[in-house]
Amino acid sequence: MDVFHMLVTVLESTIRVSVPLIFAALGGLFTERAGVFDIGLEGKMLGAAFAAGAVAAVTGNVWAGLLAAILISVLLSLVHGYASITQRGSQIVSGVAINFIVFGSTVILGEAWFRQGGRTPALAGDARFSTITFPFAEEIRSVPVIGPIYADLISGHFFLTYLAFAMVPITWWILYRTRFGLRLRAVGENPGAVDTAGISVVWMRYRAVICCGILAGLGGAYLSLAMTAGFVKGMTAGKGYIALAALIFAKWKPLNVMLACLLFGFLDALAIRLQGNPLPLIGQIPVQLMQALPYILTVILLAGFIGKAVPPKAGGVPYVKER
Repeated sequence: MDVFHMLVTVLESTIRVSVPLIFAALGGLFTERAGVFDIGLEGKMLGAAFAAGAVAAVTGNVWAGLLAAILISVLLSLVHGYASITQRGSQIVSGVAINFIVFGSTVILGEAWFRQGGRTPALAGDARFSTITFPFAEEIRSVPVIGPIYADLISGHFFLTYLAFAMVPITWWILYRTRFGLRLRAVGENPGAVDTAGISVVWMRYRAVICCGILAGLGGAYLSLAMTAGFVKGMTAGKGYIALAALIFAKWKPLNVMLACLLFGFLDALAIRLQGNPLPLIGQIPVQLMQALPYILTVILLAGFIGKAVPPKAGGVPYVKER
C-alpha cells in the first residue's frame, strides 16, 4: 500500500473514531458554557450505548434504539442537574457518581437480560445503521487522488457521522447567533446579572444539561448502533474523558472542538495502524504502548501546548439567588 492510500485509510479511521468525541464534547460545551461542569459525559455515553444496543436488539429497529439512547442520556443529565443545580451539590462528585453507577449497572443489566457476559446480542439488518454511499462513489474510486477521497473519506459513512459534523456549525449558530445562546453564555459568565434581568438561571442551566444529554446520547448510540454492532462492556473506554480534554484544549469554541476531536481521533487511528508494524530504526513497539499512545499524547498536548485556557467565570459554582 502506497503512502497516499495509507493516509486515506488513517484519515477514514480518524473520522470514524472522532464522531463520539465530537458529540460528547459539543454536549459538554453547552453545559460548561452555562456554568455546569460535567465529568459524567463518560457515564451518559455508556448508558446511551447500552440502551441503544438493548432496545435495538429487542425491537429490531435502529430508530427505537436511538430514541432510547437519547432518553437515557437526558435522564442521567437531569439527575446531574438536580444534584448540582437544584441541590447545589458538587458538580464533580455528581458526575463521577454517574460514571460509576452506569458502568456497574450496564454490566449487571446486560447479564441479567441477555446472559452474554454483559453484552447485548449482535445487531444486524434494520437493528443497526448502515453506511451511506454517495452517487458515483464506486464509479470514480479508481480515479487517482480524487476517487479515494470521495469514495472513502466523503462517502461511505453512517448517518450519525454526517450529523456529528453538521452539529458543529449548528452549535456555533445556536451559541453565537440566537437569544438562547446569548443567555446561556451569560449564565456561565455572570448569572447574577442574568437573574437581575428576569431570566431564570436554574431553567437556563437545565436546558443546557438537556442539550448535553441529547448530544451525549447520540454519541453513545453511534458506538453501539453504527461503529459496533451491539453493546460491549465498557465500550466507551474513556472517550467521555477525552471529549472533556478536547473541550478544554479547544477553549470552549465549537470549531476548535471539532479540530481537537479530530486530532485525538487521528492519534487513536494512528496507534491502531501502527500496532504490529515495526517502525524504521526502532523496530517492534509493544502493543500496550501503542494502545496507551493516544492518552499519553493527550496529556502532553494539554500540559504543553494548550496555553492558558480560561473557563467560564461561573463554571462549577452553584448559583444562589440573592435575597
